[in-house]
Amino acid sequence: MLLGRVLGNAVCNLKYTGLEGVKLLTVQPLNRYLKPAGNIQVAADVVYAGRDDVVVLLRYREAALAMRDNKFVPIDLACVGIVEDLDVSENGIDLDLHTGATRYT
Repeated sequence: MLLGRVLGNAVCNLKYTGLEGVKLLTVQPLNRYLKPAGNIQVAADVVYAGRDDVVVLLRYREAALAMRDNKFVPIDLACVGIVEDLDVSENGIDLDLHTGATRYT
C-alpha cells in the first residue's frame, strides 16, 4: 500500500470494456512525511476521493480486485481509502492533514 495526494481527474475518450463509469484520478505518490515520492500516476477511484485528499493506494492485482463490479480489468493502481488522520511517532513528528474536497475528510 502507498499514500498519495489527489491532483485532479484524468479523462479518457476510450476505455477498456468493464471500466465504463470508473473515475480516474491523477495521483502524486507520497512518502511517510507527505512529501512527493515518484512520478504522477493515474489511479482508478473506488472511494470517491476529491482534489487534495490524501488517499491509500493499492497496486498490481489487488488494485483490480478493489473494483466494485468487474474484477478482471487492467487496473494497476486504485484509490481504496481516504486518510483522515495520520500519526507518525518516529522522531516525534506530528503531521497535520489539510481538509480535502470530500465530506469525509
